Amino acid sequence: MTDNRFQAGSRPAAWYENWTETPDSRWHDRARPESERTYPTLTYEVDGRIARITFDRPEQGNAITPDTPRDLAHAVERADLDPRVHVILLSGRGKGFCGGYDLSMFAENSFRIADPADDVTGTVVDPVVQGRNHDPAATWDPMVDYAMMSRFNRGFASLLRADKPTVAKLHGFAVAGGSDIALFADQIICADDTKIGYPPTRVWGIPAAGMWAHRLGDQRAKRLLFTGDCLTGKQAVEWGLAVESWPADELDERTEALVARIARMPVNQLMMAKLALNSALYSQGVLNSGMISTVFDGISRHTSEGYAFQARAATVGFREAVRERDEPFGDQKRSRS
Repeated sequence: MTDNRFQAGSRPAAWYENWTETPDSRWHDRARPESERTYPTLTYEVDGRIARITFDRPEQGNAITPDTPRDLAHAVERADLDPRVHVILLSGRGKGFCGGYDLSMFAENSFRIADPADDVTGTVVDPVVQGRNHDPAATWDPMVDYAMMSRFNRGFASLLRADKPTVAKLHGFAVAGGSDIALFADQIICADDTKIGYPPTRVWGIPAAGMWAHRLGDQRAKRLLFTGDCLTGKQAVEWGLAVESWPADELDERTEALVARIARMPVNQLMMAKLALNSALYSQGVLNSGMISTVFDGISRHTSEGYAFQARAATVGFREAVRERDEPFGDQKRSRS
């Protein structure tokens, strides 16, 4: 019987072969996992060694809905389990990566939303239940709120917890909850003019993911969250938040070059490197930061200022309330765009 350990010596650079390509592959007679799928909020496609997950609500700025964290977690797990995938690329269709939570359907309507008919009906994350929990005239239960928001976080954190490398390609905007998602990725590459930040710290929000200090350090994270200011893609690289920034018309080409380099690496090497480096993040208290930030995010929506913002949004519309929020900081025009 031939010793398979020595067969590789007859093949140049055999260590770069995918798990499924070796003569003694454990998957030699197994069917390929499904390589394409369309979810309510995103699409999934395996292209060679790259799994492409793309937010697909461009008309709504890829705004986050209750489906988004579930869709993302499922797609990431699908890529993580596919032996042919080496790297996961997350991006957004349309004018931007993700504009945050679809708050217009909540804030403008005082959380009065239609009764859904899906598998979360009657659970603690039932949107109707959450709407009632956000009624200013009723008693707020912070743990009902936490049960919802912590599960959003878990879905987004699948990018960090995945065994394989994750890359977020940002263009246009990655703001509010959209920045929460991006900061969970292992690598961020962006267009020079991308708007990245968390303006809701001005009222009605705290970044629930709790990743800003871990990605930027204490002072720079506070510089952004104490003002709600945003970074451009170029500034994100200068501050260490992103690894690369390019002119918008070069972003696709440069991103493909980056993920192609990562995809050349053996899967097991990528997994070991990520797990080893993630251990440092976990020792810094990433999970604890997320828990505390999620609780405070809920509280921020139930202060007197938070209720005032919600009431204003219900009266004049969410966009106008955001304009009034951002006008004193001089960036309301960009927020409106």
